[in-house]
Amino acid sequence: MVSTDRQTVAAEKTARRSIRPLGRLGPYLRRYRGLVVGALVALVLAAVTTLVLPVAVRRMIDHGFSSADAGFINTYFTMLFVLAGLLALASAMRYYFVITLGERIVADLRREVFAHVTKLSPAFFDVNQSGEIVSRLTADTTQIKSAVGATASVALRNLILCLGAIAMMVYTSPKLSSLVIGAIPIIVFPLVAFGRSVRRRSREAQDTLAAASAYAGEAIGATRTLQAFNAEDAARARFFGSVESAYEAARSAIRARSLLTGFAIAMIFGSVVAVLWFGARDVLSGNLSAGTLGQFLLYAVFAAGSLGALSEVWGELSQAAGAAERLTELLAEPPAITAPANPVALPVPARGELAFRDVHFSYPARPGYRSINGLSFTVKPGETVAVVGPSGAGKSTILSLVLRFYDPDSGAVLLDGVDLRAADPEELRRRIALVPQDVTIFAATIRDNIAFGMTGVSDEAVHAAARAAQAEEFIARLDKGYDTMVGERGVTLSGGQRQRIAIARAILKDAPLLLLDEATSALDAESETLVQTALDGQMGKRTTIVIAHRLATVLKADRILVMEAGRVVEEGTHQSLIQQGGLYARLARLQFDHGGQAFLGEERAAG
Repeated sequence: MVSTDRQTVAAEKTARRSIRPLGRLGPYLRRYRGLVVGALVALVLAAVTTLVLPVAVRRMIDHGFSSADAGFINTYFTMLFVLAGLLALASAMRYYFVITLGERIVADLRREVFAHVTKLSPAFFDVNQSGEIVSRLTADTTQIKSAVGATASVALRNLILCLGAIAMMVYTSPKLSSLVIGAIPIIVFPLVAFGRSVRRRSREAQDTLAAASAYAGEAIGATRTLQAFNAEDAARARFFGSVESAYEAARSAIRARSLLTGFAIAMIFGSVVAVLWFGARDVLSGNLSAGTLGQFLLYAVFAAGSLGALSEVWGELSQAAGAAERLTELLAEPPAITAPANPVALPVPARGELAFRDVHFSYPARPGYRSINGLSFTVKPGETVAVVGPSGAGKSTILSLVLRFYDPDSGAVLLDGVDLRAADPEELRRRIALVPQDVTIFAATIRDNIAFGMTGVSDEAVHAAARAAQAEEFIARLDKGYDTMVGERGVTLSGGQRQRIAIARAILKDAPLLLLDEATSALDAESETLVQTALDGQMGKRTTIVIAHRLATVLKADRILVMEAGRVVEEGTHQSLIQQGGLYARLARLQFDHGGQAFLGEERAAG
């Protein structure tokens, strides 16, 4: 997982490396060789055209002015206009190819990062904030787009121009060139050292900003709770502090880049002035023509300007390298739950038999706490089993193991005789319908929410599922019916309406195994009666596991498992458990003593 230790190791590596993480974009570049070749051709053409200009200037100075030949000057200026047009064309081509390439690569990168994140198991998200992941998916990919689409092309163009100008300087005047080339190591070595510092500070700034974004997403998503508890000032203070920390980290990176740029420009143009002084002395002594000095000076300015530009874009490339490193860390995160190389096919047709065999389990985020401790039971095909017990007994953990969100530490969970670890998780989950305790409703239409995860579903099937879940009555009252947008997390719906949408979704899936995690907890008495009737009809057709805190559901179960401390401590029907006078009977009495309130006194937290 992307833990603090791993980030520390990454930061240590950052201090030793420069922009190497950008090399990890190589596979994406190879996909679009045509765009890469087009960009390189345009870059080379622009550089060559630029490097021809000083030659034209030298010949015009040495020959055109001295002979006062107007035709000669006209010819050269015509040639300069042609070169200007060619340079403009090459620049336009470069812009088109590199910007298109940047957009294409970032689109692919975003798609692959999102696809990979959706495959990561819940254990990953137990210890990583979703807001930080979103920040990597948006802010970091934008940083890379800027680098690939603009900064990298500017760096490459200036690199080509610098190398070409140095080569032409050597050809024009080896003596003067030795002075310039001798200054290059003095410029380049500090440039690389500063670049590493910039990249380290940029990574810190990006990590800090990601943390601020994560908290902002969490706070905005809980605006109602925030305002209900008058916590706006506390939230603002925390977010402002995070933003200020991000600003300080960014300012540290900017300070390093400023020093880098100032040093590079001072050294580069200082060397140009020194060369010009030596060259002027050679012109006065007759060892060098004025045109040759002008040509050399232009090449020196090109080389100096290119190095100066490289010093500026180096910091931007370092920032992009930090972003690329963060994204590749995410892409390198292995899913904890994967399909085996040769998965065992689940039997067809499905029977819906579920079995736990001496299962022990601790959540990866809490390895020292055993949530399931030696759990064993079997649910026969078509049987309805209710699981009850106090909060923290491990009830909802059973559903997480059945869905294979996690694997047991020891023991086995079997569906139709197949160990879930030997099966393909996608095939397994196709046989399971879930109504969770905390219903997830997406910012889409009611139709899309009911048919979520299912393709090719007819409107008639959606409507039938809504009727079975007693949801059609409230849907019909909405302005656009099934086409009504429900807002983020279904904010425009009541809790009971959201729960009925989730029940309709499970009914539509028509899976052989139905998991109900307090499915009627948000419903009023009338709605609960209607929905319970619909669920009773579904339970008779399939195997059902019910995490229950309502007496009506427990009474109609074929069996009741009473859990405590991660194990089954009692088992039987409602009547037999009452007669035993154990934990179930005590919890049932608590319900009656509180006027029929939440059965078993459970909280909404997962068991």
